[in-house]
Amino acid sequence: MNSLESVGLGVDEFEAIRLKDLEGLEQTAAADSMRISQPTFHRVIEAARKKVADALVNGKAIRIEGGEYMSDASRKFKCLDCGHEWDEPHGRGRPGTCPTCGSKNIHRAPEDKGYARLGRGHRGHFEI
Repeated sequence: MNSLESVGLGVDEFEAIRLKDLEGLEQTAAADSMRISQPTFHRVIEAARKKVADALVNGKAIRIEGGEYMSDASRKFKCLDCGHEWDEPHGRGRPGTCPTCGSKNIHRAPEDKGYARLGRGHRGHFEI
């Protein structure tokens, strides 16, 4: 994709499209989820849609650009001794022991492995 011209989409614009167009939230609910006002959300979603349309119509790559943001995603862990599975939010580090049996024989749950999730304060970009 390096040879393609690209359009930069900010993380806030990406999130606005995800909430409104993919998840189908109303603008007020999407704005609340992003912790911004509804008029601000409207400006963000309009700018994002224009950039996506430019990319689709003109054959450009879409580059998701970093910024300061938080991920609400969590990580799933499994105790290999008792089989207990639980979620841990990002930012709390790896748990030391199983909350059920106290074992230290814990690992990421198989269905949770392999996903690269960015959390608070990460900067960067990726292309789609």
